[in-house]
Amino acid sequence: MQNNQLNIIILAAGKGMRMHSSQPKVLHEVGGKALLGHVIDCANSLNPSKIIVVYGFGGEQIKAAFQQENLVWAEQKEQLGTGHAAQQALPHLEENSKILILLGDVPLISSEACKILLAQANNQLMIQSFNKPSPTGYGRIVRNEQGLVHAIVEEKDATTAQRTINEVNTGIMAMPTKQLTKWISRLSNDNMQQEYYLTDIVGFAVEDNMLANADITDDEWSVTGVNSKQDLALIERVYQQRQAEVLLKKGVTLLDPARIDIRGQLETEKDVTIDVGCIFEGQVQLGEGVKIGAYCIIKNANIAAGTTIAPFTHIDDATIGENSKIGPYARLRPGTVLSNETHIGNFVELKNAQVDTASKINHLSYVGDASVGKNVNIGAGVITCNYDGANKFRTVIEDNVFVGSDSQLVAPVTIRQGATIAAGSTITKDTPADALTLCRAREQKSIIGWKRPVKVKKD
Repeated sequence: MQNNQLNIIILAAGKGMRMHSSQPKVLHEVGGKALLGHVIDCANSLNPSKIIVVYGFGGEQIKAAFQQENLVWAEQKEQLGTGHAAQQALPHLEENSKILILLGDVPLISSEACKILLAQANNQLMIQSFNKPSPTGYGRIVRNEQGLVHAIVEEKDATTAQRTINEVNTGIMAMPTKQLTKWISRLSNDNMQQEYYLTDIVGFAVEDNMLANADITDDEWSVTGVNSKQDLALIERVYQQRQAEVLLKKGVTLLDPARIDIRGQLETEKDVTIDVGCIFEGQVQLGEGVKIGAYCIIKNANIAAGTTIAPFTHIDDATIGENSKIGPYARLRPGTVLSNETHIGNFVELKNAQVDTASKINHLSYVGDASVGKNVNIGAGVITCNYDGANKFRTVIEDNVFVGSDSQLVAPVTIRQGATIAAGSTITKDTPADALTLCRAREQKSIIGWKRPVKVKKD
């Protein structure tokens, strides 16, 4: 249910010069998601009636990246400060709403912290702050004798005494819309930076006898912005550490919580074990008792209970049934669906292949665009030749088939139930059920005295 009393402004117009990138800063990723994407997720969790994103550099890229989101876009054509950025959102605001202002480069923002601000923002200006032992570069929170916020002073405009203050501004604020509209019209750029500071509205609130207060968070990372690749790397590690802590609390065994990367959503049942160096992307579900070996990359996959994934396996857009064994060094590509108790071994690649219960492809094989039945054994080096250079065709291998090593099945072709394919065969026609089929040269020749070619030395 939408909160019709809440509008959220996300300031995302900065270029991010210190990122040294042609990509807009807010599109750089933490945990596989753009910085702005994390902030939008937080905003959506608060059920606002409107989310207004103020954009600038790289605006078309930013808008394209979030075209599926229900957002209102406001362009800041000139970079004249945070107050000027917020001003661009004014035409889109609902008169009787509350306003929450978020920053597009603060990906770990907490929805719970936002709710605390909003709960107190009915008749006062609320600011998110934190205490920083070394506050260089931050705007200082100046409080009066009653402990209320009297001003926010940017460091370049601060006095020597004000620079000793450790409570600093995050840029995150909440207030009634009517007040924001009135205050922004009074902003001036008469300061060292010659910019319109949004923080100046604190002074206007004091002048209007309106309370201004700050909620001090003890989670500095949740209000830390990204301004450089160094910042990005630090935030990434914090994000991953927090993801690991969630998994540990759910009962997942992580061999080393510092060596896991989650770049999407990872859902787990009980008694899951994950070894070091694994990467999870997109939507991944791991059933009860699943074991993931070291250095696996798993994307958009559903792995059912009791299955073991051996080290260095790559899985992309695949479904794996219960009690299966995959890898090491296996690659399951999009469209792969494995039933229960399947075995896919080392250096086996599957693409758009469906493999039924208890079938085995254990060594050095490629099975693409294929349907494999129950209790099938596919030997080492077997290939389904599914592509003629222009079109792809399907191979059907029915139940209880045995395919000997180093065979090629040239699609379209069907291997009937119970058939055996002799090793080294090239099969181009459908084979009968319960029969041995082989295709080999009629004679074996040896040429006595034949010499291998010798590499010619270049002058």
